[in-house]
Amino acid sequence: MTSQFVLTMGRDALTMLLMIAMPVLGVVMAVGLLVSIFQAVTQIHEATLAFVPKLIAAVVVFAIAGPWMISSLVDFLRRTIEAIPSVVG
Repeated sequence: MTSQFVLTMGRDALTMLLMIAMPVLGVVMAVGLLVSIFQAVTQIHEATLAFVPKLIAAVVVFAIAGPWMISSLVDFLRRTIEAIPSVVG
């Protein structure tokens, strides 16, 4: 196992992590921004008003993009596990 292989695997893992997390993080950040603007305009400072819409948005994104996320992770893990014999031997 060379250091180049380890760095490549680490880079691929971080890329996969970002690719999987980005849809959920993007939507939750956008909903949080909209709720914050709404709270600033109406001067309503309720903690649940900030939390519940973000939670609902995250659940919706997981429901829509969940199958893609799981299939991407399974493909990455399959490639990683199949590469073990070539690395060890």
